[in-house]
Amino acid sequence: MPKPRILPNVILGLLDNHPQMSGRDIENEFQTEIGEFWQASHSQIYPELKRMLADGWIQMVDAQPGDDGKVIRYDITSAGRTHLLDWLHEPVNSDNDALSSLKLYFIHNRTSPTLTSILTAEIRLHRAHVAHLQEREQQLFGSSSLIEQQYGHYLILKRAIEREQNNVVWLEQTLKELKP
Repeated sequence: MPKPRILPNVILGLLDNHPQMSGRDIENEFQTEIGEFWQASHSQIYPELKRMLADGWIQMVDAQPGDDGKVIRYDITSAGRTHLLDWLHEPVNSDNDALSSLKLYFIHNRTSPTLTSILTAEIRLHRAHVAHLQEREQQLFGSSSLIEQQYGHYLILKRAIEREQNNVVWLEQTLKELKP
């Protein structure tokens, strides 16, 4: 089964936030804001823009004052906006939770039901992962002698537990802040 195309969703989100972006503007977003948590290169962006035009998700728009004749600007179409919203509303699960940060980035309103849904699903997933890691810790390191025999492994597992617990704390605090 082919991997789902993620880049179009990111580009659609960018165009929804900032209409009439050029390919260079989009590329710059990946070098700054989005680049903090998702990467895409020039060689990925431009072919994807071409596919998205063919899919009817974006359209070319007239150049803006100051553009030279080589600049192509893009805008999201209604079909593209529908696709973006469908992607944002896809339920978060263990197969796609790595995309939650991307989805959160494109949510404009703190009262969005999508925001609450993503946070709630993420809490559930991270709690389950904490429980799994703690179970592994008990299985592998039930005594101090077992810890000493594989101390590096023990440290990595403890760090993974701590990271997941911190994720749960952040998610719960964020969800709590959304309530009036």
